[in-house]
Amino acid sequence: MSPAEAHAGGTGWFPAFGSRSGHTAEASGPASHDRGPDNGPYLICLSYAGGTASVYRGWQRELTALGWRGRVVPVQLPGRGLRLREKPYTSMRQLSEAVAGAVADRFLPCDYSLFGHSMGALLAYEVACGLRRGGAAGPRHLFVSGSRAPHLYGDRADHGLSDDELFRFVADLGGLGPEPSVGGAYFHQRLPTLRADLRACDGYRWQPRPPLPCPVTAFSGAEDRLAPESDVEAWRPYTSGSFLRRHLPGGHFFLNGPARSVLLREVRAELGRTPSGPGCAARPVTPSRNSAWA
Repeated sequence: MSPAEAHAGGTGWFPAFGSRSGHTAEASGPASHDRGPDNGPYLICLSYAGGTASVYRGWQRELTALGWRGRVVPVQLPGRGLRLREKPYTSMRQLSEAVAGAVADRFLPCDYSLFGHSMGALLAYEVACGLRRGGAAGPRHLFVSGSRAPHLYGDRADHGLSDDELFRFVADLGGLGPEPSVGGAYFHQRLPTLRADLRACDGYRWQPRPPLPCPVTAFSGAEDRLAPESDVEAWRPYTSGSFLRRHLPGGHFFLNGPARSVLLREVRAELGRTPSGPGCAARPVTPSRNSAWA
């Protein structure tokens, strides 16, 4: 058993995926029998702060309908869902190392891509860097959604807000969903985990390193005040491969709204492209803000 599995307390990071040769819970949709059980491709998805693996419910069905023959693998972090009794991480470094270990144990050397929204985007980037640091195969593609570039983190202290202030903060971002009473109950249930996730983000400090060789696609929301268009564009130097940015309608949680179908079409299109090789010349990341980290 790996350290990552030990921390998972037997439940695991990929609860919908099952055993090494099993299928995802959603993989019984159209054409699922055409996908090999162990070779991928896989789209490993990481949720926003306080979110669960259920954020990506329905993605398998929709991407299969768009002709993709891979599998969506939502990651369940500690402190939520079936892992509710586990203590959530408060350090992005420790969390990313644990997720990278779980990905390496379960999926490598298979063909995989990473998708993350908000905190999940930052985590996906750090997981990709951690796997590279360990000599493992990197992702075919990195999708970052609703997130500032890594060097722009570190200027907030949202985890220290009072309960009422944090509630208003999440509500103003649209994080309570279409039914505030239901969203409010969910908020209070997940408050300790949300604070832990925010502490991990607030304490994060980017460390200079070479850009990733895989292509990166970044998604920004037209009304997202937390990750405005310019801050999402700042992901561009984090890859020595191709970079695309797609600007979608909606606020910070645009992936849960009408823009989701557009986002999934873009993801499907990029997953179908021939992956860029690592031979592109690396260029240094030169943040325009927080230069003390450079």
